[in-house]
This record gives sequence, structure tokens and C-alpha cells, in this order.
Amino acid sequence: MKIKEFFQKLTSKEKGKKAEELALEYLISKGFEILEKNYKTSFGEIDIIAKKKNILIFIEVKSEFGEDEFLAEEKVDFRKREKILKVAEYFLLKNFQKLSKIKEIRFDVIVLRIRKGEIIHYESAFYKERDFTRY
Repeated sequence: MKIKEFFQKLTSKEKGKKAEELALEYLISKGFEILEKNYKTSFGEIDIIAKKKNILIFIEVKSEFGEDEFLAEEKVDFRKREKILKVAEYFLLKNFQKLSKIKEIRFDVIVLRIRKGEIIHYESAFYKERDFTRY
């Protein structure tokens, strides 16, 4: 069975879960250490939290299953980024003692284009902008 046909038989929730599993396999193959999967708070979720060397990486996974959809990258809009940033801050506060060797924090996006069989990894896809109104 081809990947396209396999994914057509899944529900939306199952598709998302499978896409995250593929992203995890990809990250592990690239030497990432997975710290958390589906890290949830009452105000949001981060799909994957990983570490590579001294870099802590918060990763959003998006997937495309058909040709008539928006680009998956477009789904990580301002509101989604703000939620991820808020959850990341919470994670850092809760785990700061365990993360003493971390030298850098990064926000990545992984896009799975199922029909094309592509995995695209956007490193440092976004960052927290400073609030310049306070100066």
C-alpha cells in the first residue's frame, strides 16, 4: 500500500498522530534527544521538545495530505507562535534546574508533505521578539 492510500484511510486525528511519529523518527535519525512529546498545559501544547548538544528545541509539526490545502507552514501563524512561546516559557520555568547546560533555545517547524513524501525541517523558524514599547 502506498503512503497516500494509507493516509486516506485515517481520521484527521490519526493523520496528525502518524505525522508526529514520522517527525520523531526523523529527529532521532538526526541525533536529537527527545525530551517531551505533546507537552500540554491548560493554555497550549508543544508537539515535540528536543535537545541537540546544548540547544533546547521546541518543535511544531504540521502536515499536508492533499493538494487543495494551504501550505502547512502558513498554519503556524502569529497566534499559534504566541501559544508556543507561552508554553515554552512555562516549560522553562518548570524545568530550569534540569536545563542548566542549555546554551541556546530554538523554535523549529517540521512540515510533512505526505503526497510528495517530503520532510522539511525549518530550523529557527521563529523567535520571540522583544517588546520595544517599554523603552
